[in-house]
Amino acid sequence: MTKLEHTEVLVVGGGPVGLTMSILLSRYGIDHILVERRNETSTHPKARGVSARSMEIFRRCGVAEDVARAGLPASHVSFYRGSSLVDPDFVRASPGGDTELDAVTPTPGLICAQNELEPVLLTHAKARGEARIAFGARHIGVDERAGVLISTIEDVNTGDVRQVSSRFVVACDGIGSATRARVGIAMKGTTGLGRYLSIRFKAPLGRLLADRLSASYFLTPPAVGGFMAIDNDVEWIYQYPYTEGSDAERLSDEECAALIRTAAGIGGLDVEVIDTMAWRMDALLAESYCRGGIFLVGDAAHAIPPTGGHGMNTGIGDADNLAWKMAAVIRGEAGPALLDTYEVERRPIAEQIIDISSRNSRAAGGYRIDDQLLLGTRYRSAAVQTDSTDGTSGLDRSKPPFRADPGKRLPHTWLRPEVSTLDLVGCNAIVVVNGEDSTEWNALANVAQREGISIRIENIGDESFGALCPKPGVSGILVRPDGHIAACFTGIPALIEFLEAACRMFGSASRDQ
Repeated sequence: MTKLEHTEVLVVGGGPVGLTMSILLSRYGIDHILVERRNETSTHPKARGVSARSMEIFRRCGVAEDVARAGLPASHVSFYRGSSLVDPDFVRASPGGDTELDAVTPTPGLICAQNELEPVLLTHAKARGEARIAFGARHIGVDERAGVLISTIEDVNTGDVRQVSSRFVVACDGIGSATRARVGIAMKGTTGLGRYLSIRFKAPLGRLLADRLSASYFLTPPAVGGFMAIDNDVEWIYQYPYTEGSDAERLSDEECAALIRTAAGIGGLDVEVIDTMAWRMDALLAESYCRGGIFLVGDAAHAIPPTGGHGMNTGIGDADNLAWKMAAVIRGEAGPALLDTYEVERRPIAEQIIDISSRNSRAAGGYRIDDQLLLGTRYRSAAVQTDSTDGTSGLDRSKPPFRADPGKRLPHTWLRPEVSTLDLVGCNAIVVVNGEDSTEWNALANVAQREGISIRIENIGDESFGALCPKPGVSGILVRPDGHIAACFTGIPALIEFLEAACRMFGSASRDQ
């Protein structure tokens, strides 16, 4: 008889997004199983840019410091443009918008190659008791039986099969998601925006580039392709563009080395090719993010061109949005209607990022890496109270300073050394209030707790509150567990009104009984 295991959530895929989902579910105390068909973490750098918003999520989970240690120094996070790596007329620019990132986030983005990032995330995921992590385990099917999802898992090494019952399945299994295909969700968009041969190699370039060390090295015509730093010393990637039907995928190591020397502009460079990976640039979006308790997250939901560095980071944002909602439903604090807001909030974000990244891919003069972009994520859904007539989630690209506004992330300001307002965000909702007496607020929190609504009161004082929310009359900000603002209100009656409306809309069956 096939062994049947039970869990609340089955996460399919152990890349950066799936591992982040696991860490978040553990943070909320949700028992889950993660399966990954590979026997080990990625050996190819693949995605490298970890955005400021992703680092904020990692900070909340206690992971950010380890990610920073595994990545490049902050001083290397610049972007080079020149006709070769030794072009004397090169230009070196920093990421971000028009404001220094330190002013808007406690954790600016950094470069941490995927083969370095995944082991860090895997270590943290395994260390948490709510998670059972299985690499070398392939998800080969899922069926619904009496409201429960039954998944079949195959050991890729032995062929042994087991079954897992779960309330939800979260598909983090990439662009070619077999889980998405099984439930019949189509992807729409454009394929073949470009084809590239990613050549991973070793060469003593660090000492030659000491005056221009950067995260990415964009080559200008007549040169082709570009270089990406892994350690900015001896480990590198050269991205070589090619056309469909060419023999690029069949190039020998020596031919690859010759391409690297030509692009670098260093004829006698000692090059050791480690491996190559051919890939195609697509711009695709799933028609739906959910079907029958199966949710798409990350590349399973969207294929985002890497021109901008937003693909993996959008997936991490997906996980952050879904995990707390799933936890609230599983714990009986909310009904299934809350999960409907996942697609409403996240799909328009991916659509807009795909558009921005696609335009970047066509920009003849290059494009700017914008580390502030995802900090402007703004949600519009039934889980957000707003008077705005704009009913669609999107990216607010207004310039800092950022202010508290429903749907947006809670802005960063330092409350005291090393403590940001973002550090207030916990596993349940919080209410950030000004310097008024907190007695009545705390009494409200106690009443809400008896009604099954967990909220915590954080009084940050008039000065800090004014920096977050200068709007006259606003005395409280309700913040969701993902750090986004659910509502701004003028006092306790307005908060009660919002909580009552939320209970009517999202209330669980168990609370109504």
